[in-house]
Amino acid sequence: MFVAERVRLRRIEKADLPHYVEWLNDAEVRRGLKIFLPLSNVEEDEWFETMMKSPLLERPYAIDAKAGEGWAHIGSCALFGFDHTARQAELGIVIGDKDYWNKGYGSDVMRLLLKVGFETLNLNRIHLWVYGNNPRARHVYEKIGFTHEGSLRQHIFREGQYYDVHMMGILRDEWQAMNK
Repeated sequence: MFVAERVRLRRIEKADLPHYVEWLNDAEVRRGLKIFLPLSNVEEDEWFETMMKSPLLERPYAIDAKAGEGWAHIGSCALFGFDHTARQAELGIVIGDKDYWNKGYGSDVMRLLLKVGFETLNLNRIHLWVYGNNPRARHVYEKIGFTHEGSLRQHIFREGQYYDVHMMGILRDEWQAMNK
């Protein structure tokens, strides 16, 4: 596990799947994700089986938040799409439990995942995509050091309208400078 003060990242277990089905069937949670249709328990089970066959490096992490003396499962995150020559990867995150929104947990997870990416996996660049209909996420990414690198105009269609998709990235030296 990777552990910080308020959050930890661990491997996803089959017992976590009901949380994902609940969260991903909530339109508000799905708003910032590639997935835009509800899903069933069977589909989530199939995703889990496929994910378990993928390379260990690209498997997502469950996000747990400190809750009293224990931990509460609140979402997931991943580094994926690795380019080992350029030492870069893409980042994805979802805080599915809305009780943990707007309380700094997303920022805490991002900081921990960047630490894993740069210090454990020796990446030089980490990037992500953020949808124009998710300004809250873009604010978090900017706050922790991501830079807007470009936009794809009207690239996704959600809730009856088109939105831009923005690429944001952070370099290892930028991250190191922020964390001295």
